[in-house]
Amino acid sequence: MSPQWQKQRERSTPFALKIIRWIALHLGRGFARLLLYPIVGYFLLTSREACRSSRQFLSRALGRPATGMDVARHLHTFASTILDRVFLITDRFDEFEIEIFNEDVARAHAQLDNGCLLIGSHLGSFEALRALGVVKGEDHGIKVKMLMNRGQNEMITRVLEALNPSVVDMMIDTSGGDADTALRIKNALDEGCVVSMLGDRVNSAQEKYTHCNFLGEKAVIPLGWLLLASVLKVPVLLCFGLYRGGNRYDIHFELLSDGIHLERGRREEQAAEWAQRYADRLAHYARLAPYNWFNFFDFWESAYVDHLE
Repeated sequence: MSPQWQKQRERSTPFALKIIRWIALHLGRGFARLLLYPIVGYFLLTSREACRSSRQFLSRALGRPATGMDVARHLHTFASTILDRVFLITDRFDEFEIEIFNEDVARAHAQLDNGCLLIGSHLGSFEALRALGVVKGEDHGIKVKMLMNRGQNEMITRVLEALNPSVVDMMIDTSGGDADTALRIKNALDEGCVVSMLGDRVNSAQEKYTHCNFLGEKAVIPLGWLLLASVLKVPVLLCFGLYRGGNRYDIHFELLSDGIHLERGRREEQAAEWAQRYADRLAHYARLAPYNWFNFFDFWESAYVDHLE
């Protein structure tokens, strides 16, 4: 049985995505952003589950009951980051003001011979990471490889690849299974790459997980990336690319660990402790930028984890 988030179908069509892409590239970001308002209105009227989940999350993150305007702002923030993918993927960074926090930490660990893992989440824009290799110049850029299952959001992935074919070189496709993915990760690390993945969703019933406190209630956090880090013996960095409105993005880096060491017989117990540290930092940034939360399903709902029991 699949996790709840995997059951959410894509709401776009190839034609609609191509239209948005053409408008963005030929008429500019300012004009394209005007289209976000009717798009958000459409989703407010037709996406009851997303709106319900938005209201539930925002009420926790904001510390007050979320209003209809809060939900509309939430969906508009999500739509804005989706649109900005067009410009970030095509390296049009002159369209944005991007501030990077703790960049020295990221670059110091990215320069290690055995690479490192970079863990993000569905909070904000992971595509903003491309700024590391472009804003500072390619000679000083960080080689990033991103894990991505091409089976999820396949239409938008195809559109983004059409925008910039080099995006394919940045991907490690996880659809080939765990063994194939692990080998691809190891090869990328051996080349000194930073391997990035999202750490907040359980992807299959076979993946190990734990329950962590997140914004006051238990939520499921996967353990796979922590167990992988312990086997590969590489540092683990956290990254949060937050959209701050208009054309502004803040990219925050934090060092989770120089190396995660798990004792035999206590591996899952100790991995769960590291997962809680991750959940605490995720909660910190979720409160800092609540409208950047892009898990549009009930993150705490028992139905999400029942299939894992």
